Amino acid sequence: MLQFFKSTTGRKYLMGATGLVWVGFVFSHMIGNMLILVSPELYNSYGHAILSNKIVLYAAEIGLVLALIVHVITAISLSIQNKSANGSAAALQLGSRYAVAPNGDKKPPVASQYMGVQGSVVLAFIILHLITFKYGSHYEVTVNGVVMRDLHRLVVEVFHSPNYIAWYSVCIVLLMFHLSHGVNSIFLSFGVLERKMQTNIKKIAWLYAIVVTLGFLSQPLYVFLFHR
Repeated sequence: MLQFFKSTTGRKYLMGATGLVWVGFVFSHMIGNMLILVSPELYNSYGHAILSNKIVLYAAEIGLVLALIVHVITAISLSIQNKSANGSAAALQLGSRYAVAPNGDKKPPVASQYMGVQGSVVLAFIILHLITFKYGSHYEVTVNGVVMRDLHRLVVEVFHSPNYIAWYSVCIVLLMFHLSHGVNSIFLSFGVLERKMQTNIKKIAWLYAIVVTLGFLSQPLYVFLFHR
């Protein structure tokens, strides 16, 4: 089993599995964030329900962190391997004056060419986002007789900063490209993507990425425009 996960195929399976974990989390987190469009009370109650269930919360956090670490390490190892292989292939072509970069249908999508850059920025964003909201200012509010953390007030406070909104928006757009290629790659990694299904799967991957992006962007825009 260990030898399998050391192989290229095994590492691609790990990339797909850990990526799938975060695909599910990102979508559920986006849905939760959009509760701010409904009411402060519902938004705070949602946050309180998560924070008060310590066992489930800690288990989920540990699982997400482990999945992220494995995903990043596997991505780096595969990237190094690919660069090494590409370097060897390029060396063999040095003697040919007609060697050209692939183009047209053979040229890799832009999203796939910069997955490492996108992933690095998204990783930095996750860390800073966690510091900002999980460990940010602690306010309290009472909802239906229950004292809880006022996450709504913190979110409004943070998203009144144009600089933070700009940084947040850029990262979310990069996340969109990362997800659009990543979701499609998950099916490739698991070997369930038949050639005739590729176009439809790519469309579904882009639809998912766009829905997630619009969902995440709706929060800062709503706060900035309607909570002055």
